Amino acid sequence: MIRVCLVDDQHLVRQGVKRLLDLSDAVEVVAEADDGMAALAAIGESRPDVVLLDLRMPRHDGIWTLHALRESGIEVPVLVLTTFDDDELALAAIRAGARGYLLKDVTLTRLVSAVRELAAGRMMLRPAITDRMLRSLGAVPDASASEPPPQPLTGRELDVLRLLAAGFSNREIAESLFLAEGTVKNHVSGVLLKLGTRDRTRAVLRALHHGLLD
Repeated sequence: MIRVCLVDDQHLVRQGVKRLLDLSDAVEVVAEADDGMAALAAIGESRPDVVLLDLRMPRHDGIWTLHALRESGIEVPVLVLTTFDDDELALAAIRAGARGYLLKDVTLTRLVSAVRELAAGRMMLRPAITDRMLRSLGAVPDASASEPPPQPLTGRELDVLRLLAAGFSNREIAESLFLAEGTVKNHVSGVLLKLGTRDRTRAVLRALHHGLLD
C-alpha cells in the first residue's frame, strides 16, 4: 500500500479525495492537514510515501509548505492537487520541489496512477501543462517550427537529470552519486547543453516533454 497524506484547507475536499482513494486497493490515506504548518507535523509523524497538496490555503499555503519541507530535510514526493490551471503556479510549485501537478477534476484512475508514479520516484505533469510551460519559458519552439531532438544523454547524465528533477542541489547530487561536487557541476552543464536550455527548470521540463524522465 502507498501511504498518502492529504493537505487541503477544505474539509469536504479532503473527505471527497479520501473516499475516492479508499476505492483503490493500492493507496491508503494515513494523515490529513488543513495548512502547511499542520502538514509538516502530520508528515513528520506519519511518514507518508506521497503527499497530495493544495496550493491555495490560508496562513501557510502550498508553496510555503514545499519550501518548508525542503528546508526541514523531509524527503517525500509531493503531488500538487489544485483547482487552478495556472502555468505560473505550476512552475512555482515545481521550482519549490513539487514532483507533480494535477487538477482536481482528475479521474480516480489518473490520480492513483500519479500517486504510483511519484512513489516510484518519477514525476507527473499533465502534458498540456508541460507544453504550455515549456513554450512560455521558450524551452521549445511553437509546434509549427521544427525542433531537433536533444542530444543523447549518457547514463551518468541521466542519473544527474533524475536528481535534478527531484530538486536536489549539486551538493546533494554529489552525495547521492558518490561524486565530487565539481564533477556534478560538469555533468549538469553537459545536461543543459544537450537539452539546449539555460537552467535546471527548463531542462527538467524539456526532458519531460521528450519522455526522458518516464
